[in-house]
Amino acid sequence: MLASVRSAEEALFALQAGADLIDAKEPSNGALGSVSRETLRAIVAAVAGRRPVSATVGDLPLELEPLRNAVRSNAECGADLVKIGIFEREFPLAQVQALPRALAGVPLIAVLFADRSPPLHVAPKLVAAGWHGVMLDTADKLGGSLRDWTDETWLAGFVQQARASGLLVGLAGSLREDDVRPLVRLDPDYLGFRGALCAGSDRDECLSPDRVRAIRALLDRASDQRPHSSL
Repeated sequence: MLASVRSAEEALFALQAGADLIDAKEPSNGALGSVSRETLRAIVAAVAGRRPVSATVGDLPLELEPLRNAVRSNAECGADLVKIGIFEREFPLAQVQALPRALAGVPLIAVLFADRSPPLHVAPKLVAAGWHGVMLDTADKLGGSLRDWTDETWLAGFVQQARASGLLVGLAGSLREDDVRPLVRLDPDYLGFRGALCAGSDRDECLSPDRVRAIRALLDRASDQRPHSSL
């Protein structure tokens, strides 16, 4: 369970309510809105190594120098993982493959967007280029959840290819309670939440510890009921 938080206080809420991965993100700044350096440092200090902390570079285009500065800033503030969004509608494979070499030393997560028609068979190329993980999200937070933009067969293929390639794989994108069980069945490494964890399911509102605990319980029940392979 990834919980996106905008403050140290929210990070503690999420941590105490059972989140496995604390994700620093400012929802008012866009799909992958970045928090300030001061906020990221405070979140990292509050988590104090008890869980991994991820952070985003913001809604930046794939231009090397701004990305280099943003990734370095996140790493200096203590982020364990740095997320980079691939917003371009024509998937820029050459640029995506070049980034890990140019930004060496920081575990990078490529964030693809279901509402931007990402390629299905990209995982082997990402891992070969040095990406640490891949996440499927949605860019338009008012346009529906992840499952409104994809079907289960496509999602299953995406997760299977990513896992087979050795990538850390996550699913997110305005996920609701009724998304939990079908997505857990696909066996991603984590599901990511923001709005579902907030009062009134509004991603711009404060994180609610009760909502975090409720989603945590749903995830646990869905995981317990998931069929296990005999291999």
